[in-house]
Amino acid sequence: MDSRSRATSKVIVVGAGPAGATAARTLARAGVTVRLLDRSKFPRNKPCGGGISLRVLKRFPYLAPELSRIATHTVARLYLEGPGGESTVIESDGPAALMIRRVEFDALLVELACAAGADLTGGVDIVRASESATGVVLESRDGRTFEAPIVIAADGVHSIVARRLGLNPGWPASKVALDMMEETPRETLRDVDPATLWVSYGHPPARASAPARVSAFADASADRRSLGGGWSARHVDEGYAYIFPKRDHVNVGIGYVLDHYRNAIDVPPYELQRGFVDDLRRRGVMEGDSVRSNFTPFIIPVGGPLRKPGRGRVLLAGDAGGFVNGFTAEGIFYAMVSGDFAARAVIDTPPSAIATLARRYCSAVRHEIGAELRDSVLIQRYMFADRRRIASVISGASEQQELTRLILDFVVGRLSYSALRWQMLRRVPRLAAHLVWGRLKTKFLSRQADIARV
Repeated sequence: MDSRSRATSKVIVVGAGPAGATAARTLARAGVTVRLLDRSKFPRNKPCGGGISLRVLKRFPYLAPELSRIATHTVARLYLEGPGGESTVIESDGPAALMIRRVEFDALLVELACAAGADLTGGVDIVRASESATGVVLESRDGRTFEAPIVIAADGVHSIVARRLGLNPGWPASKVALDMMEETPRETLRDVDPATLWVSYGHPPARASAPARVSAFADASADRRSLGGGWSARHVDEGYAYIFPKRDHVNVGIGYVLDHYRNAIDVPPYELQRGFVDDLRRRGVMEGDSVRSNFTPFIIPVGGPLRKPGRGRVLLAGDAGGFVNGFTAEGIFYAMVSGDFAARAVIDTPPSAIATLARRYCSAVRHEIGAELRDSVLIQRYMFADRRRIASVISGASEQQELTRLILDFVVGRLSYSALRWQMLRRVPRLAAHLVWGRLKTKFLSRQADIARV
């Protein structure tokens, strides 16, 4: 396409989810000319559990007064369950988690970005990207071309920008989870306790399978254990299950690390989901029926952020950069933080110092959420290595009241992660040793990778 037909901007943000919309708003409010591109038209649906820790309101105070424009629900009670059926209930002294529908929440964030001055262009499916000495050129499937000196790529786990420019060739199956979820109106499917967030770790897939498949699946699992291959009595399935109560809907889902799902679970996604809902109904936790048309499986990066989520004139935010908690699978808060930092790096970097842009961004996100996300991956691996560890954490939640209170203070934004981390390491020495060893191992492997590239 002739260069005269290119749409130019100072900054292009690709992807108008929480990361992209937050970045666009921050840029626009600073007076930066920003074009926000998305392949969809808003409002658009987005598969997601739709839960956010309440600290989002402290980190982004402008959000609180705007939430009255959409359907929201808060919960203060958390039900935790382990693979062996052990369970506990944790109650906060106030709201701890915000429940939203992404179709509404994302549209709200886009409206806020546009109100600040961002230019939204929907229906743009980026398929090509290239860099030059002065900027980045993006081409959509329909042939339109967009160009800017700087691009913030917030285009999801399968980021086309990251792939085309070589920032991330793709996530290995061991670092993403297959989340199988449906969002259904309460008149059709409902949880019996909408005041409680329900979460199960290491959820046994046999219990979630459709009744006709349970016996065969259980037998196959037993065979795998007897044959070895890493299976043992301590084995725990690398996954989770949840019920997120919304105001007028309920989100119910089950997820597994993709590598584990492919190698160990012989049940199709919706059959697994339907069986999970059937099991919850038999247990008296839910009422109603699963709805196939509301079911949407999707991929979440759970292996931690990319070591370098930025290079040259391109910054990766949200799922594109891997900014998701590896243990809780929460991504919205981290997406917004990474989007905000990407924008601020652009604002604070003069054109003459463009070579420092990516370094500024990486340093900022590492400082606020780097340790937290890195530890979440190490905790994920530690917990799923032995079912007894999950059982211990669940029982400890009710026995160690002071530590539980500290965790809740962190969730609502009253305590920093560094302060929480120190208290956790002091009280749980085995976990402390694992985190220290994991961090040293990660640094060593990173250095080896750098040497190999040289």
